Amino acid sequence: MNRTADVTYGRVYPGESEDGSRKRVLVDRIWPRGLRKEDARLDAWLRDIAPSTELRRWYGHAPERFEEFRRRYLAELRDPEHQEALQGLQELAAGQPVTLLTATRDLDHSHAAVLAERLRRSRP
Repeated sequence: MNRTADVTYGRVYPGESEDGSRKRVLVDRIWPRGLRKEDARLDAWLRDIAPSTELRRWYGHAPERFEEFRRRYLAELRDPEHQEALQGLQELAAGQPVTLLTATRDLDHSHAAVLAERLRRSRP
């Protein structure tokens, strides 16, 4: 799990992101393979904040594409659908620590890392 300020990101699978009393928010568009809903211990699942299917497929979790993926995802976060989801996440996280969860293995090259960075910039 990676931690900076009040926003962290980690893997959604049990035992991989022990985060105590933090709000736990799944930010993947697709439910994680092999995870039962009752084992996830989520406060919210915000599908609409995830990258578009097209962007996710283009990226394919190739680290050499990460900077371009980051740029494109930040641009997507400015569109109306993502703006509404981003506002909802900001409200959920207001005044309390939050952990953004994903099934992605390479956390530092994930949309959760980009989203955490974006949230940290908007926090007081």
